[in-house]
Parts: sequence; structure tokens; C-alpha cells
Amino acid sequence: MRPHHRIFGVFFIFALSMGAMLSRLPDLQRQFELTEGQLGLMLIAMSCGALVGLTFSGPFIARYPARTSVFVTIFIASALYALVPFMPSALFVVPLLFFAGICAGAVEIIVNLEADRLEAQLGYGIMSRTHGMWSLGFFVTALVSSGLRQAGVPVTVHLVAALIVVVIAGIFVFRGIENAPLRPDSHAGEAPRIAFPTMGLAALCIIGAAPLLAEGAGIDWSAIYMRDVFRVEPFIGGLSVTVFSLAMAVARLTMDGVVDRFSPRAVAATLLLVAMTGLVLVATAQHEYVALFGFVLTGIGCSAVYPLAVSAAAQRTDRPASVNVASLGQMTFVVFFLAPPLLGFVAEEFGIRTSYWVVVPLLVAALLVIRALPARKPAVVVHG
Repeated sequence: MRPHHRIFGVFFIFALSMGAMLSRLPDLQRQFELTEGQLGLMLIAMSCGALVGLTFSGPFIARYPARTSVFVTIFIASALYALVPFMPSALFVVPLLFFAGICAGAVEIIVNLEADRLEAQLGYGIMSRTHGMWSLGFFVTALVSSGLRQAGVPVTVHLVAALIVVVIAGIFVFRGIENAPLRPDSHAGEAPRIAFPTMGLAALCIIGAAPLLAEGAGIDWSAIYMRDVFRVEPFIGGLSVTVFSLAMAVARLTMDGVVDRFSPRAVAATLLLVAMTGLVLVATAQHEYVALFGFVLTGIGCSAVYPLAVSAAAQRTDRPASVNVASLGQMTFVVFFLAPPLLGFVAEEFGIRTSYWVVVPLLVAALLVIRALPARKPAVVVHG
């Protein structure tokens, strides 16, 4: 297995465990007897944990091999997700999600750094495909979850089975991970203990956050949206997560060549417009299949924008790449976790359709600062 294939596998395997838990949110909501707003408050713990992980884990990641860091973070997070349905109430779930969020933030830094360094080593882009494996993992687990929910399989059995799959697959994939060499033009200074965004990263943070907010809406709330708006069967409701994840995965897995041919800026602008079209379709749909098509467009539109922002952040030379990637992740990855509580409050107060409308302004803001992305694909140095 080639080095970048192992990095692909990290995101895919991690998505299996997180995706299993998120795809069963409708069942967890009923199990703990939560309103949409209360469910959002429970999930915000994961956002807080991710912020802590992205802010403080940089020195620990630099100290240990990537293989060790991946083993520890993914296995701990997966075990915590599996424990969620065994808790007696939502209050006991909060600390589990908080510590899982810390691990998720660390994984985000590790994988993006390795993917960027491998791009320089290989001589062609892999960042979009790396994130595509994350989406593919969500698609696989969403498809499985739809069938399990329809068959009435308990959440406890499902999440424990997901943990077992993650452990077995992880042992096979993670053991061969080796740290890739630094980019030749990378910052030579030491990484600070705490990573904070700078003004230079502000525009990239907006560009990265916009699709992740839409992704959070598509993954976390789509099954509940289909259930509440159209009263569909669990399998059809679960298809919303499935088609969203599949569309995003396919687009990400094929987008690196498109970016190489055109430019990060042009590709990102086009995708943001596609995402806005999809969200408007979801918010106004009068039939479940129109809504599903809207989720497909949203998935395509969300696909490569965040990976392009990550690449741009990693290639900045003002600070070490790990600091810039972590700083970008603070604002963007946290938005991915903040989407459930924020949109939950909107859904509870104004209706779940409105929660999809509120994502559109951030996509517009990303378009307004799209010049923060390079007009052409940065040159890469091929190492023998």
C-alpha cells in the first residue's frame, strides 16, 4: 500500500465510526427524548472538543510519529462514539462527545499535513481525494445505517459493530504510515504551543467554513428533515444522507484533475454556486425526490472547496504549515460541529426548512472573498 493510500484510509476509517453515530441521530434523539434544540446542545460538546484539539494538539502531533497519533486518536474517538447509546441520559453523552471532538481535531491536522507534504513529493494533487475518502466513508456508513434502521437494528449493536470494523481496518492500514518529508519551502521555525488564526487566514477561514456548514446541515439534519417534512419511511429518510455523501465523495475523488486543469479559484467559485442551488432546492422542495436532488447538488457543491482552502493554508510561508492548518481548522472544522446546534435552534423556532436558508449567506460571503485562493494551481516539486 503506497503512503498516500494509507492517508486516504485514515479519513475513510474515521468516517465510518463518526458517520455511524451521526446517521443514527434520529434514533438517539428519540432515545434521550430530546427536542431539536436540545439535540444541538448535546452535539455542541463535539465542537468544543474539536476546538481544544485544533488549538492545543499541535506540539503533541509534532512530537510523535503520525502512525502513533492516528492509532491513539481514531481508536479512542471510535470507542467514545460506540459508548453513546449506552448512556442513561444526554448529560452523560456530553463528555464522551467532548473528548471525541478533541481526537477529531487532532486527526484533522495530522491528515491534512501529511496530504499536503505528499502532494509535494508526488508532484500532483491528492488533497481533494483525501477528503473524498472521508465523504466515501460517510456514504458507506450512511447506506448501511439506512438498511439497519429500516430493519430495526438497535443503535447499540450498530455502533459496537462499527467500532469493531474500525479497529480491524485500522490495524491493517495505520501500521505502515510514515511521516512524509517537509515541503522544501516550508517555514523553518518551531510551532507555537497554541495555534490561533491570523488576519491573513481570515478569508480562507470563510471559504473553508461555508461548505462545512452546508455539509453539517446535509449530514446531521437531512434524515430528520426528511422525516419531519415528508413523513417518509426510515430508508427513504436515510437516503438523504446517503446521496449527499455519495455526491460529495464522487466529486472529491475526481476533482484534483479538474483543479490541476483549471484553477483553485475558478473551481471553488463554481462549486459554491452549485451548493447554493442545492440548498435553495432543499428549502423549497414540495416533494421528497426534489429534496433528495437538492442534497445531491449540495454534496457536489461542498466537495472540494474546503480541501482547496486547506492546501492554500498549508502553502503559506508566514508560519509553520501545522500552525496554519490548525488555525484554519479551528474556524472551519468547528463550524462543521456547530452546524447541528445552530441549525437545531433555527429549526425549533422557525421550522426545519428555514435552517437550510440560513446557510446561504455564508456561501455568498465565501464567494466575495474567493480571491484568497490562488488563480492557478501552485507548482509542486517532484522528489525522486
